[in-house]
Amino acid sequence: MRLPEQDQEQEQDKMEERESFFQKPIMTRILLGIIAVLFICILVLLLVMFVQSRQKPQDLQQNITDYAKQQENLEQTLEEEPQKEQTVEQGKPLETQIELTEDEEEDLKEELASVDDEKTAVVVDIEDESDEAYTKEFILKEAYPYFEANNQDAIWDLAHLKRYVKLSKGLEGTDDFYYQGDVDSEGKPNGTGLAIYEKNSYYFGQWSHGVRSGQGTWFRFYINQKNKTNAMGTYMSHSYSGVWANNLPNGQGAEHYDVDISTLTSTSRIIQNVVGNFKDGLYDGEMYANTVDYIGNVQEWDGIATEGVFALWRDMSAIGECAVWRYRDDHSICMDIDKSENQQQGIRELLK
Repeated sequence: MRLPEQDQEQEQDKMEERESFFQKPIMTRILLGIIAVLFICILVLLLVMFVQSRQKPQDLQQNITDYAKQQENLEQTLEEEPQKEQTVEQGKPLETQIELTEDEEEDLKEELASVDDEKTAVVVDIEDESDEAYTKEFILKEAYPYFEANNQDAIWDLAHLKRYVKLSKGLEGTDDFYYQGDVDSEGKPNGTGLAIYEKNSYYFGQWSHGVRSGQGTWFRFYINQKNKTNAMGTYMSHSYSGVWANNLPNGQGAEHYDVDISTLTSTSRIIQNVVGNFKDGLYDGEMYANTVDYIGNVQEWDGIATEGVFALWRDMSAIGECAVWRYRDDHSICMDIDKSENQQQGIRELLK
């Protein structure tokens, strides 16, 4: 005979079993629902990715097609426009030649004046020689900020413009120059200023009562010039930066050539830089030089000169040559010049 208390416990156990039985399907359904939702999300995501992957090549192809059409239209437009005379120097940017209104020219002047460190300057050549831009006043004012900032890319671009070349050519055969900058009480250059000379030459730096004195930089550009002076077109420009006195390099300075190595032969090397002391434009003291060959290899050399005459590293008089530069890495290797040329060694273009 069961006790009432035992009957109650058995009845409670049966109820718990029934509750557990009914809860299991609910949890299972919930879990299955969650899994189904996740599975649908994954399918939707994969479908979106698949559609995008199918569209991207088409979009890219369409972009390329549109770009090609734009380029073709641009080329047709350029072919229809009248061709203008242009000069291109190897390794340098092409001068832009466009027609501008007065307002556009004024905006461009302000833009040019604000650009100091750009790798390539924006310059505009003027076809109409009666234009104000051909005047020396306009050119000096335009060029001054670039020389002041030593923006050599801009200086190169400007110096190769037709109007700059023409202005310099007008001074050919004279010792005159056009100047903008500080002056003394007699109107002579004194302080800091820019001068334009013949033969596409320029000087920017310090002056003292009409002569170049103090720190300054001189440039000369070989524009459409191939002769002995610039080694048959190998040199594209020539410059000196350093101390000046009595209108000539006097003191520590550096001479530099822009070299077109494509004109060199496989057996030649050419001087690109000379650094040291100068006296009246001549090498004077211990000098350092580097050379470049036809593939751009650079070598360093030492020399000793006294007022433009080199001391010789070895006796070459028997064959009429002078060993004037000695290779830094191997002193047995020297650069020789003709014995008759061992005089007035320096920046000869500045010597009169």
